[in-house]
Amino acid sequence: MKKNPNSHEHILRLLSLSIFVACFPFLAARANGQPGVSAPLQIGGEAPVTLHRAATSHGTKPEFLSLTFLPGLGMNVFQITANIPSKGEISLLASPTLEELVSRLNDAAGRSSGFGASFGTAFLIPFPNRIFGQRSADGSSVITEWHGHALALPANPQVRAPSAPPSQTGVVMHGLISNDQAQDVHIEKTVDGQTASAVIHAGSFDGIWLSETDLHFTFALTGDVIDEKVTARNIGHEDEPIAIGAHPYFTIPSQDRAQAQIHIPAETMAVITSYQEERPTGALKPVGRTLYDYRAPDGVALDDRALDDNFSHLQRSNGVVDVRLTDPEAHYGITVEGVSPAIKTVQVYSPQGKNFVAVEDQFNFVDPFGKEWNGMDTGMVTLHPGQSTTWEIRLRLFIPRAKPN
Repeated sequence: MKKNPNSHEHILRLLSLSIFVACFPFLAARANGQPGVSAPLQIGGEAPVTLHRAATSHGTKPEFLSLTFLPGLGMNVFQITANIPSKGEISLLASPTLEELVSRLNDAAGRSSGFGASFGTAFLIPFPNRIFGQRSADGSSVITEWHGHALALPANPQVRAPSAPPSQTGVVMHGLISNDQAQDVHIEKTVDGQTASAVIHAGSFDGIWLSETDLHFTFALTGDVIDEKVTARNIGHEDEPIAIGAHPYFTIPSQDRAQAQIHIPAETMAVITSYQEERPTGALKPVGRTLYDYRAPDGVALDDRALDDNFSHLQRSNGVVDVRLTDPEAHYGITVEGVSPAIKTVQVYSPQGKNFVAVEDQFNFVDPFGKEWNGMDTGMVTLHPGQSTTWEIRLRLFIPRAKPN
């Protein structure tokens, strides 16, 4: 039966609706798609994703709480948080806020050549670190070679003094996926946290690489461990070289770099021309009895010494490469375990005056296609069609041992 528009019930319903809309105009705006309601934040065209768990140790031990990643920016692990006894919840990665990141992405002048690997944890695929080669005539490409195949890689902008002639040598850094979008993001709850999986259909990396590649990512968050895994699979019809690495910027929570310590279980390091050029000479020098010997079990103080070095001949404990960053003042430590046997080097980056340390487990040496290595195995994995290779690291928290008085 049709309602009487003058009935008492009908008038009350209209009055209630009017009061609701007047008190909550933003809900009406959302319903009508009107401005005034902020849309969900997107980075690279995709919303950030956060894995999370509730603290369970009641402050008795350090534990991971969350992991936020960016499917629109190459699956960058943007931030990790943890609960640290006597310090509370802290952020473990040096990153801007998401809002600051959006602003930088919208500002072309703010996006330097290394922007994609300047925060959080960028994944470096199909090559980590630097590749050097001959510059193309227009300066846009770096030409290198693998097994007789020429590769033209997008050159980093050339930085030089105004009076210096342009160099014929170019460099490209940090792989080719920093702006790629992931698909099929899937989240699952576990007993003590959450896991995420996704895939980047990298193809031929914008026509640059020799075959077609899919990249499968898995992140697992628990209180005790964070596991990050990437599997590259050659889905094309040609052989291709692949190396995988990551670029995590671990903070020094106390902001006191002088007393922070790092342990690097490496016997050698690559000799480079300078920290400005970072070009390897092809020589590896022992770290023993040098300022770069970080093998002491409790680590060696960072002080204010600049680091941007490729460490090799890595010693494994229980099958993993165990790099540790310790901040005694904050009663905090984090271990980066290089799980994959293919991890041959660790690049450690920590500029003077900065309160972060990038610990970059990777397959390869610097400039893996370079002739300076004289045919040495530089860590690039050859994938035949249908084959795959996996990179994996595991993060653990610990409380540093108190120093004896």
